[in-house]
Amino acid sequence: MEAPIGFFELFTGAFAHRVRNAAGKCSLKIMKAGQIQPFWLERLGSRFMSGLHNIRHSAKRAGQVTVELLLVLPVFMLMLFFIMEVGNLAYQTILAHHCAYELARIGSLVAGPSGGGSGGGNQLSKMNAVLKEMFPNSSSIQLSASTEKTLYDRQSRQRGQDLVVTLVYPAKLIFPGSSFFLSDAPRTKRVKTIKVTVMMPIETPLRQ
Repeated sequence: MEAPIGFFELFTGAFAHRVRNAAGKCSLKIMKAGQIQPFWLERLGSRFMSGLHNIRHSAKRAGQVTVELLLVLPVFMLMLFFIMEVGNLAYQTILAHHCAYELARIGSLVAGPSGGGSGGGNQLSKMNAVLKEMFPNSSSIQLSASTEKTLYDRQSRQRGQDLVVTLVYPAKLIFPGSSFFLSDAPRTKRVKTIKVTVMMPIETPLRQ
């Protein structure tokens, strides 16, 4: 089955046919008049047909390049979005780690007892207050804290404690395509959950 002929081929074919008829009539009149057909007429006709052939070839080539570009461009844009999305995710991961370390540092200062041996234990409320200053819209960020006992310190004659802070930070993915593949379920929300756990020694006063 032959391929359908496009409008451009029909137009150039009809135009070339009209030119051939006009050149044929002109040469017939010249021959009837007893004159020799001028050499430039034949050369002009051959160059015109060659130009039409080049135009057809250029049009086909331009169409092929357009189709190739349409096939490659989505893949290229998806790769570009993946690279930028990974950079965005890396930035938010570093941000979550820095916030968790700062919250753990603040919590470790208020978790232990005061110099009189009393107080402490209000580290979570203090860390939540600081978290609201860091992120005004921190309703989706989860923060938890617990204490773990460590080795016995002979100099202070007491057992040390570490404050374990866990920060769950929902990172918002922003680029199309890549955000769907990198996000957690459900993928329609385009959110990647970053969980950071930090341990910080609790400051305790030295007993004499």
